[in-house]
Amino acid sequence: MELLTNAEMAEADRLAAASGVASMSLMEAAGTAVSRTAARLLYAAGARRVAILCGPGNNGGDGYVAGRVLRAFGFDVRVGSLLPASRLTGDAAEAARRYDLKIADLEGFAFDDADLVIDALFGAGLARNLDGEAKRAVQHVDDWGRSTGRPIIAIDVPSGLDGTTGQIRGACLHAMETVTFFRLKPGHLLLPGRTYCGALTLADIGIPASVLGTIAPKTFVNEPDLWRYALRPPQVRGHKYTRGHAVVLSGNLPETGAARLAATGALRAGAGLVTVASPRDALAVHAASLTAIMVHESNGPVGLAKLLADPRKNAVVLGPGLGVSEETCALVETALAPIGAERKRAHVLDADALTSFAGQAERLFRAIEASHGSVVLTPHDGEFARLFKQLKELPKVERAREAARVPGAIIVLKGADTVIADSNGRAAIAHNAPAWLGTAGAGDVLAGMIGGLLAQGITAFEAAAAAVWMHGEAAKQFGRGLVSEDLPEMLPLVWSALVDSMTH
Repeated sequence: MELLTNAEMAEADRLAAASGVASMSLMEAAGTAVSRTAARLLYAAGARRVAILCGPGNNGGDGYVAGRVLRAFGFDVRVGSLLPASRLTGDAAEAARRYDLKIADLEGFAFDDADLVIDALFGAGLARNLDGEAKRAVQHVDDWGRSTGRPIIAIDVPSGLDGTTGQIRGACLHAMETVTFFRLKPGHLLLPGRTYCGALTLADIGIPASVLGTIAPKTFVNEPDLWRYALRPPQVRGHKYTRGHAVVLSGNLPETGAARLAATGALRAGAGLVTVASPRDALAVHAASLTAIMVHESNGPVGLAKLLADPRKNAVVLGPGLGVSEETCALVETALAPIGAERKRAHVLDADALTSFAGQAERLFRAIEASHGSVVLTPHDGEFARLFKQLKELPKVERAREAARVPGAIIVLKGADTVIADSNGRAAIAHNAPAWLGTAGAGDVLAGMIGGLLAQGITAFEAAAAAVWMHGEAAKQFGRGLVSEDLPEMLPLVWSALVDSMTH
């Protein structure tokens, strides 16, 4: 589950060497893993011509090892180097020496007739933007791949991709497959990097997992193993009250659909009871549209305070279709108002509950800090920029981390690469959201799902991360043509697979 930044991966290499693992053995294992991926593709296509483009560092060294192994397999291999072999140092120089065939100068290196290209130019730790001959080489390989449709295998990351941030360093090529080592990096999952990597292969090259105890990574793949332990499937002795009571606030009559989507998401996520708190003018439309979900009249902050006086209502979702207004700010402050140290209420603030505080973010942060309960904020990039103007230029994971620290909340920074972060610096990156999930109302369902999990007493980070993953899986279960109403209906299938995995 761990994702390692460039600096953390370098530390893993150092710790492995300190424990007695020879760095050259790591390079041999890495190059051999790459050669196996290449051989698989070549055998499948009945092809044999391989071109390998090597850079000046250890990424290039991995390429020389792959070339030597592929030659031993009987393939026709040609290698071009960005740096003359005589100027290589360290393990890369030794790998080039062991290759023991002519290494061409990359300038003028011809590979148009190759069946497959291995990109061994630059790894994840690229420290500056590509320019000059290096940039031209990357663009040339990318043009070749696009024009021929033949496979490019990238070693570690496609050259030009920053492994920590997923951003492009001047230029980047599109790989059909990327072979990386020990642990994935954030850049493999973050956009735009994910779209350049193709299929990912993670190879064990002999770095002991014990190094993770020293590194103590704080970034993870958002998969069930990260939060499964926190889930609370219904128990035989349980009942609806033991599974919590979520409240979803509704806007006025024209905007009621968003609240119903959120409420249905909360119910399907497992909350024992769900109530839509509705203004008087929207009561009839909610009552006509909802069955298992209750509807309760709640007008303004006074009405909400009265409703929330019931201590059994332990999770509140505010924002979907609520309207951008001063009244929405007052509703949020009412929901967040301290209710005594012995009582805890969880909150999800989405959409209009965030936008209403644009230009007065400190007011929201003060209310969050004063609250005794947990708070999850679910902004997309635009909403985030309005609340956290000073952070909007940071890379996505750092943006989410720093934003979580400001008010002490959980941040769900949405997108195809949603990042969930807490105030202690822990972060998870989602990678299971299909493109069909980009549809109106999907965020409302997600907000409700988080609220439904919070109502069951699941801790806030785990509830948010689980809901994001389940949201993506529900979309994958439905597939093409998805609309937001379909998402809650897919959750029983998602729950079934999750619970089965917990009991086997």
